[in-house]
Amino acid sequence: MDKVILSFDLGTGGNKASLYDASGNVLASAFTGYPTHYPQVGWHEQKPADWWQAVVESTRKLLAASGIDPQRVLAIGISGHSLGAVPLDKAGNLLRETTPIWSDMRAQEQAAAFFQAIDPDEWYMTTGNGFPAPLYTVFKMMWYRDHEPEMWRQVDKVIGTKDYINYLLTGKLVTDYSYASGTGVYNLAGWRYEDRFIAASGIPAGVWPEIVPSTQVIGTLTPAAASALGLPKEVQVVAGGVDNSCMALGAKNILDGRVYTSLGSSAWIAVSSARPVLDRKLKPYVFTHVVPRLFTSAVSIFSAGTTYTWVKDNLCAELIAEAGRNGQDVYVLMNREAEKAPLGSNRLIFNPSLAGGTSQDDSVHMRGAYFGLDLKHGKPELIRAAMEGIAMNLRLRLDLLRKYTRLEDEILFVGGGAKSRFYLGIFADVFNTTVLKTNIDQDAAALGAAAIAAVGCGLWRDFTHIDDIHKIVERVEPDPARNAQYERLLPVFELATGYLAKISDALREVDL
Repeated sequence: MDKVILSFDLGTGGNKASLYDASGNVLASAFTGYPTHYPQVGWHEQKPADWWQAVVESTRKLLAASGIDPQRVLAIGISGHSLGAVPLDKAGNLLRETTPIWSDMRAQEQAAAFFQAIDPDEWYMTTGNGFPAPLYTVFKMMWYRDHEPEMWRQVDKVIGTKDYINYLLTGKLVTDYSYASGTGVYNLAGWRYEDRFIAASGIPAGVWPEIVPSTQVIGTLTPAAASALGLPKEVQVVAGGVDNSCMALGAKNILDGRVYTSLGSSAWIAVSSARPVLDRKLKPYVFTHVVPRLFTSAVSIFSAGTTYTWVKDNLCAELIAEAGRNGQDVYVLMNREAEKAPLGSNRLIFNPSLAGGTSQDDSVHMRGAYFGLDLKHGKPELIRAAMEGIAMNLRLRLDLLRKYTRLEDEILFVGGGAKSRFYLGIFADVFNTTVLKTNIDQDAAALGAAAIAAVGCGLWRDFTHIDDIHKIVERVEPDPARNAQYERLLPVFELATGYLAKISDALREVDL
């Protein structure tokens, strides 16, 4: 009987369960969503019970729809959204119905208190934690301690999102190196928790779970888990990894210098390297890779697909209507409209920071803007400028990675935004590099989780088989003449971005 791998991609919006054969081909997938709750400004919470229910439902839907015999499932691997803080007591009971997810910003006072004892630059250069500090797990734990002391007194362990699912699957309380690297108390170079940071936080060292390799088999299914999922108890469960690292693995980032771009609601560029990419000022965010002896370092913008959606919703009403009448994809119509505009959109520049600035910007308060609007500009220029602005903003981030480490000459693109060859062509010309799109597309994290399980249970010898799974769908080469034009535009875009940061900060001070 041919064995298959079950992977879970536990994302912010839900869980995708997928079955892969021994060659790494996806056989079937099923998705079950869950909500995020926003009880106060800056609080972003989810129910761990919802994660488990989504895992159960998506697995049962998957098995039913695929018709695959559950006895064929050999192992489970999981990719989980980062920076979780799930509190458990000594009996393994969940102590909070909802827990903050990666984007929760409530722990600002706790971060400020921590940095009275620890130099922020030293902390960043040790941990590589380049997101805003309050997002990281240790500060959420400090918030628990300060605001919910009765609950905190019962805490035995605090674990991550995918680690909670692994606990329900196997009864084992562990994490892996990639997830541990997002805790705020992890030493990248030492591959361990940093005692000084734990001491400065005031969080007992015993609260942190044991760290194991991502490929380690941590156990088999408990009778309760096997019954809930409809799987045999003999199914092996590996530790899995944080979503950033699983996606990097699934996107072929298995060798030093490989780079990929994820073009979704937000967008980032990540490189795998033997040394983490660290910069005190611009703060790329780094996770330990699920691939041994590598790190995945990334730079990002917070609004890419969401920016393009904003353009659609606010500037393209007639295209939306046309798409509805004719049963077309409105984004295809938008791309056709953008192709009518010349490169540079007739000197119209757009900054896509509609969701704010990242640590690579001069201000986190920055918001988006068009620069150079003229009466001659129409819909084609407005749409193309948005596409070019997203590409140029990411190009500035790419240059930061190029400054610190060697990058391969080709960049793989994944995510929903990579569907348009025209859009990929803009990226190729702006980045001045070959852009690739493969058959994996939006399944990179799921494939990464499956690959971890395949190696962990001995089905694969190592991760090199990932290269065989990817089949090139699009290959777009940069055009030297078009790149030269974008190279002349980039300094203007960077200048406008600097002014925009100052203007956005000034607007925040206006009393209205």
